[in-house]
Amino acid sequence: MKIFVSSDMEGTAGVVDWSQCRPGQPEYAYYRTLLQAEVNASIEGAQAGGASAFLVNDSHSTMANLRPDELAGRARYLSGRHKPLYMMQGLDSSYDGVFFVSYHGSMSGERATLSHTYNPAAISEVRLNGVVAGESGINALVALGHGVPVLLVTGDATTAAELEPFCPGAVGAVVKSSVSRFAADSLHPEEAREVIRDAARRAVEGLPAAALPDIALPATLTVRMRNPDLAEMATWITGVERDPTDAVTVRMTDEDPVRLYRTFVTVVLLTRGIAE
Repeated sequence: MKIFVSSDMEGTAGVVDWSQCRPGQPEYAYYRTLLQAEVNASIEGAQAGGASAFLVNDSHSTMANLRPDELAGRARYLSGRHKPLYMMQGLDSSYDGVFFVSYHGSMSGERATLSHTYNPAAISEVRLNGVVAGESGINALVALGHGVPVLLVTGDATTAAELEPFCPGAVGAVVKSSVSRFAADSLHPEEAREVIRDAARRAVEGLPAAALPDIALPATLTVRMRNPDLAEMATWITGVERDPTDAVTVRMTDEDPVRLYRTFVTVVLLTRGIAE
């Protein structure tokens, strides 16, 4: 049984500030160890449930946050930037399930520590088929395209709730309660890992009944940018159209969920330079 793990960092128990999860900052070295431990907890739990092979796609910042020799389960490690499928690079139909580890809430959702949707400097809201979507919901498009169910998401309560409309059967491992965008009440790291191990085990054991993401096709992503210049730039990409009633909103629709995701990622990458 093969599990694909997409790991972020903002959803790790104890992480509440950008300085804790940005390479080069003094606190980063410590907090990356907490992330590594939570990724390992998800793998250990999956092993207890019967999984035997793993690919971890390091998807945070420079995408080189984990120590390969310290990964549990002799997991393969996909790291580095400029991945065509970004946070979902490496997933294909040979996998049995997807884990989203240390994920976070969307930019426009309920209070969530370090909330954003791919690029906080460019994007203020994303809706998938009319429903507010965080990175987990957007990434579920790729899982749907490859016919693989999303089994687990870890992070705060908002993160778990935002995935539910798109992957109602996914198990949520809530390791902290967000107080604001820069404050959270976190479980002790050891307890957080216990919660993740248990959730991962249950998620894998429930695989026979797992369903694919519940996303109607053709699907539409509605993206509200932070200013009209960014919205105009997004329309340079084929398939992206301006909302005639809102100068900062664009839409893209596709019957192929993976192609839709790639269009969205291209928007993110194109607008990143001007936003910064």
